[in-house]
Amino acid sequence: MVSTHFRRLLLVLVLVGGFWYVTTHLPSRLDHLSLVGARGSSSPLELTEAEAAPAYNAEEQNNIAVYKKVTASVVNITSTTLVYNFFYGAVPQQGQGSGFILDKAGHVLTNYHVIQGANRGIKVQLSNKLTYSARVIGADRVHDLALLQIDAPNLQPVTLSDSSNLAVGQEVYAIGNPFGLSGTMTHGIISSIRSIRSADGAPIEDAIQTDAAINPGNSGGPLLNSHGEVIGINTMILSNADQNAGIGFAIPINTAKAVLGDLTRYGRVRRPSLGIVSYAIGPDLAEQMGLSADYGVLIQKVIPGGAADRAGLRGGNEQAYVGNTPIVLGGDLIVAIDGQQVTDPQDISAIMDKHQAGDTISVSILRGKRQMTIKLILGEAQEANT
Repeated sequence: MVSTHFRRLLLVLVLVGGFWYVTTHLPSRLDHLSLVGARGSSSPLELTEAEAAPAYNAEEQNNIAVYKKVTASVVNITSTTLVYNFFYGAVPQQGQGSGFILDKAGHVLTNYHVIQGANRGIKVQLSNKLTYSARVIGADRVHDLALLQIDAPNLQPVTLSDSSNLAVGQEVYAIGNPFGLSGTMTHGIISSIRSIRSADGAPIEDAIQTDAAINPGNSGGPLLNSHGEVIGINTMILSNADQNAGIGFAIPINTAKAVLGDLTRYGRVRRPSLGIVSYAIGPDLAEQMGLSADYGVLIQKVIPGGAADRAGLRGGNEQAYVGNTPIVLGGDLIVAIDGQQVTDPQDISAIMDKHQAGDTISVSILRGKRQMTIKLILGEAQEANT
């Protein structure tokens, strides 16, 4: 019996002594251990460490410089909308997007769809995590743009570039808050420059297509060139899964510049307009109609009191059909504006983007067989469909 108790006590002492040895002596002796392989062979653990962190290459240095230059100018925007559930209970819903600071006065540019329907406030969070209430200065629903303002100190504005001479293959950067992850930068190239349609179906000319990753939450953030200058406003993606598929689009910054003046002065865009209802004419239809040109935009109707009406342009007076589509023939055919060929209403929209209401333009038309150039003072868009 004594022998059994003695053996148990001895076992306890061995276990306690072994634990004490492992916890006090073994860590300092790890450098003497060997790793045993699957076949019982052993080899010392030898790590190879760099003497110093390697220098960044030129591309990495530029990526870092762009991020440091712009990240403090990019903001996270949260809009709150009060909706009603099945039981007519008020339920707040929040949407998120990005934006960027235009000046030290606190003007912030973003997408219209980021703040659309925000009836319970808009919050703007800066890169320093401070949050400010924002008010809407103006919105351009057609081009999916909105101008906000916050009252905050020490703001760092972006630098705006010129988007008129962009090239496919040019490197670009997108900075924003995808899925609410603030301060995220992605890198890619300009994949194409093309016309797209906004969520309202309005044409956006010279939109920038890029393969830089753009996801929900990037909307309203800047698309930058390699100098860290803004060339576009990220606005939409082409995907079946509502996430990046390598096809994103940005509104060219020149389009935004064209409307910012009106937004700050009037709180709305005084979109220029010819004041017409139009229809694109191609070669086949021009031949059937006996027109003197095989392209152009046919004026079906002039809006009473609109720019075209004031300038003496004429609409049609003869009802006809193209397939099942009714059109009105006999009006003036617009073939050029300010010397730029016009083949469809999208051409007119692109030209209007470069003007403001009140500007004077030259409209070249065919009236029957006679070619004429008429000076016209642009009106506002509510006058017409074009």
